Amino acid sequence: MMEFEELQQIWNSQNSKPMYALNEDALHRRIDTKKNQASHITNISELLGIIANACSGIFIVGMNLYNRSQNIFLYAMAAWMLGTSFYFLVSRIRRKKTGNQFDRSLRGDLAYAISMSTYQVRISLLMRWNILPIAILILLGMWDGGKSIMLAAVLLLFFVLVYFASGWEHNIYKSRKRELETLQSRLDSAN
Repeated sequence: MMEFEELQQIWNSQNSKPMYALNEDALHRRIDTKKNQASHITNISELLGIIANACSGIFIVGMNLYNRSQNIFLYAMAAWMLGTSFYFLVSRIRRKKTGNQFDRSLRGDLAYAISMSTYQVRISLLMRWNILPIAILILLGMWDGGKSIMLAAVLLLFFVLVYFASGWEHNIYKSRKRELETLQSRLDSAN
């Protein structure tokens, strides 16, 4: 009787192991796909943040110097954009360093994907709030430069629309992060 129970346990473990391994492989591939997707989006966001802000800041400084502008708000905006570009660069370097700390197991890749999604959510929130100081500095620069109120109103409407559109994008990143965290909690509860 004892021998039968042992054989049944071995049989059950052999039967369930290939199915578990197959599901684990499929799950690992799915997580790897999500990790690569998050990495791709994060890289593009960072590079856009670095290049666009640096080019804009340099352009504004160049135009101010060329025109010998006395508009302090435009210099402040150039400094803000160059500072934002530098922040993106430092964040990117830090993120790349932390990426090497995760092992390449299923759980390690999942933790890495969650870490990258958390970073992407933070970056998108920063980019969203970054619209506010840029809009204020541009509008103050226009006011100091004596531009028309109609042009300022159109620009204000543009910034409001960009702010709401960035909120939609931010919610997409939050949803992806939540999906990965749900998967992690299900894996933790299964063990």
